[in-house]
Amino acid sequence: MRIAVTGSIATDHLMTFPGWFSEQLLADRLDKVSLSFLADNLEVRRGGVAANIAFGLGVLGLRPALVGAVGADFEPYRVWLKDHGVDTDSVRVSESLHTARFVCTTDRAQNQIATFYAGAMAEAREIDLRSVVARTGRLELVLVSPDDPEAMLRHTRTCRDLGIPFAADPSQQLARLDGEQVRELVDGARFLFTNEYETALLLEKTGWTEADVLRRVGTWVTTHGEAGVRIRGEGREPLAVPAVQVAAVVDPTGVGDAFRSGFLAGWLWGVPERCAAQLGCAVAATVLDYVGTQEYRLHREPLLDRIRTTYGTACTATLVTHLRTLS
Repeated sequence: MRIAVTGSIATDHLMTFPGWFSEQLLADRLDKVSLSFLADNLEVRRGGVAANIAFGLGVLGLRPALVGAVGADFEPYRVWLKDHGVDTDSVRVSESLHTARFVCTTDRAQNQIATFYAGAMAEAREIDLRSVVARTGRLELVLVSPDDPEAMLRHTRTCRDLGIPFAADPSQQLARLDGEQVRELVDGARFLFTNEYETALLLEKTGWTEADVLRRVGTWVTTHGEAGVRIRGEGREPLAVPAVQVAAVVDPTGVGDAFRSGFLAGWLWGVPERCAAQLGCAVAATVLDYVGTQEYRLHREPLLDRIRTTYGTACTATLVTHLRTLS
């Protein structure tokens, strides 16, 4: 079963601040903020939402088609992704712009302040999903993740025109999109992915109630950080799946992307929704053990052990047959 993952492809510049942002932000001076945080260290890593999700799917044995726009500096990154099972033949290379950059500083409380430079991502609107389908064959799902807004809208419209199921993951771009655009991206989605804050922002932007959203999507997946995941659909009881606890968080960047990789892999394999969510949470927990979004490694027994320890054995027998490609 094939999946295309559309969205950002970027280089992450990750820094750590040994204090607390909250101590530097003055409540009565927030209208004129001028701060510089002296970071302890800098890690330059591969990133971008679509690339992160595609990487996770590739490591799990799927062969996702990555769809996005990059600069001429992308070639080493392309080799990395291909070596980890990602089909990069539908990635557009800009002739004039650099690959997007994500610059993020994390404090001692795991709060983050980040800036994203779009760069070549602005050319993603020139990509036609029809050419991707012509090359790869029929797609079971297209994940529309944060990208150039016009690209996100174009991909969603193409999915509707071609009758291809799509998943809406507007995420960071919710702040930039207007209500009409958000409604168009979400309406008719097979899956909708949000976190708690994005849920509130989505409802505010669209003017919809939660019931309105549930009438318009197949499954709404909301991540709640340490509290786990809630999965809802119209006319059925919500499914709550707790997070896999970790002893110490090394770096929280990319944990939501990793969850999506595991959850969507499970869905593509046809395992029960609860098992797909448990796999997603286990992959997300693994990412927390590493600095960077694509530095983690998945090994079959440690991954199953995380699931077994947190949730019991009900899903491990179902998942183990699909994890045989892992060492």
